[in-house]
Amino acid sequence: MDENHANEFNDAFNVPSAGLSGTSLTEQHYETGSDSVQDEEAILICRGLVKNYSQFPALVNVNLKIRSGAIVGLLGPNGSGKSTLIKLAMGMLQPTVGEILIGGKRPCPATKAITAYLPDANYLTNWMRVDQQIKYYADFFPDFRRDRAEQMLSRLGVGLKQKISALSKGNKEKLGLILTMSRDAKLYILDEPIAGVDPAARDFILDTIMRNKPKDATIFLCTHLISDIEPVLTHAIFLNRGHIALDADVDEIRAKQQKSLDQLFREVYKW
Repeated sequence: MDENHANEFNDAFNVPSAGLSGTSLTEQHYETGSDSVQDEEAILICRGLVKNYSQFPALVNVNLKIRSGAIVGLLGPNGSGKSTLIKLAMGMLQPTVGEILIGGKRPCPATKAITAYLPDANYLTNWMRVDQQIKYYADFFPDFRRDRAEQMLSRLGVGLKQKISALSKGNKEKLGLILTMSRDAKLYILDEPIAGVDPAARDFILDTIMRNKPKDATIFLCTHLISDIEPVLTHAIFLNRGHIALDADVDEIRAKQQKSLDQLFREVYKW
């Protein structure tokens, strides 16, 4: 990161100065960040969360409270700890220290029942037809809305009898999202939902997310493509080398910085 940009960022958001030689931005707080969210208002809470891979720290003392109903961007470059945080939330990894709570509980079958997760890799079963994949999802998740899925597929122009193996890469991405957004979940964790698709597909994906988000549900979007998702975000979290560098409402960021979230991201992560 450019030292002048780092100092400007620290001064603007009251972040203690940090050198650039092996030191990441330190955690800080906002009036509209985690401090303002009560435990009962939060769908996701991290307390002193640490995750080490052998001697390598992937997450360092992460403290977060994500308010129910928010559309949150989990933002950072590759290696910043985004995927580790998601895997901890889904119970795919265990914390080294601290805890992560979904709906007040540590990751378990009960939290997975209220969380819809879209991984960053294709998880569809290629030998199935689309209708078979829908039935599989409906059997697995009691909150799955088949009518919602079929409505979205009709809009996409994908037939129920089509083989998944015959779908284009972009349509496979869209089908995965449709299956995820057809659940009546309280928390949607979407890992890089617009990576690797063309701009038209990105528009479809973002529109699908916004049209099908239940009123009080929370969307947790993990990406590094800030400009595409910025218009839909209500809250942003910047991760930098496993540390929380920013945790604030998007409107507050714009008011303090007089620049877009994308511009700030490019400055903060400029090397």
